Amino acid sequence: MDYVSIRVSTLRGDQKIDFNAYVKINEKMILYLRRGDSFEGERLKRLKEKKLRKMFIVTDEESLYRDYLQKNIETAYHDSNKDMQTRAEIIQGAQQSNTEEVFENPESEKSYAECKDAAGKYVDFIINNTDAFKKVMGMENTDKNIAHHGVTVATLSIALANKLGITDAKRTQLLTLGSLLHDFGHHASSLNLVQPLAKMSAEDKAIWARHPSEGAQKVQDKKHFDQTVINIINQHEETINGGGPLGLREKDIDPLSVIVSSANAMDRLITFENIPKSEAAKKLMIEHVGNHPLNHIQMLNDIVKSL
Repeated sequence: MDYVSIRVSTLRGDQKIDFNAYVKINEKMILYLRRGDSFEGERLKRLKEKKLRKMFIVTDEESLYRDYLQKNIETAYHDSNKDMQTRAEIIQGAQQSNTEEVFENPESEKSYAECKDAAGKYVDFIINNTDAFKKVMGMENTDKNIAHHGVTVATLSIALANKLGITDAKRTQLLTLGSLLHDFGHHASSLNLVQPLAKMSAEDKAIWARHPSEGAQKVQDKKHFDQTVINIINQHEETINGGGPLGLREKDIDPLSVIVSSANAMDRLITFENIPKSEAAKKLMIEHVGNHPLNHIQMLNDIVKSL
C-alpha cells in the first residue's frame, strides 16, 4: 500500500475526517486516527506534545484530505457561528503549515504564493475579529516549533503595526509574510534555541548570529521572493542601536524589519526562554533598553496585557 505524508499542523478543529491517519514507527504504519474522528482538544494537545510534525494517509485518500483542508479553512474564515477557539486553531495551523512548506520548498513559486495569499487573509482575520488575537496567542508553542514561532511573531507584528497606524494592505501582507518566514535560517539548523541568548556558548552564539544572513542568502536568488520579505529575514535580529549581527542602526533598517525585530524579541522571551507573557515586556524594557523603539515596547506591553 502506498502512503503520502501530511502535516500535523493542518489537522485542527472539530470537523470529522474522511480518511485514516497513520504514524510511522520503525518503518511500520500504525493507525492513529480512524475515519470519523477529529483533531480537537486532547488529541491535538497529545500530537503537539509528541512533537510529531507529519502523519501519513493512503495515497488513494489524498483527495479526501484536500477536501478536508478546503472545508476546514473556509469554515474557519467565514462561519461566524463557529466558536473562535476552533476557528483560531484551524487558521493558526494553516499559517504554520504554509510556513513549513516554504521552509522545505523555497524554490516552489506555488508554495510561496499560497503563503503570501494566506498572509493577507490572516491580517484581516486578526484585525477584524476581536478575540482572534487572544485565541492565537493563547496557543502555547509546546514543541518550540520555529514555524509556530513565526505565526506568533506575525500575530504580534500585525497588532503592533495596527497600533502604529499602518493599514496599507500590501505593507501589512508583506510584514506578515516576512514574520512567518523570518527564521528561515534556522530551518534544518542543529542549534538549541531553547536557551537565553546571553547564556549561549560562543559557538552557539556564532551560529545564531549567522542565521539571518544565511537565511536571506538562501532565498536571494529566488525571483518569486519579495525583496521586503528578504529584508525582514536578513534584518529581523537587528537592533536600532547597531547591536545586531549586521551592525545596522535604525535609519538603515527596513521599517517593517524594525517591527518584526521587536515582536521577535518579545516571543523569543516567551517561547524559547519561558518568560511569562505578563513579564516579557518588562524584561524587554529593563534588559533590552535601546535595542528596540521605546514606543514599540510600550505598545507590545499594552498588547500583551489584553491577553
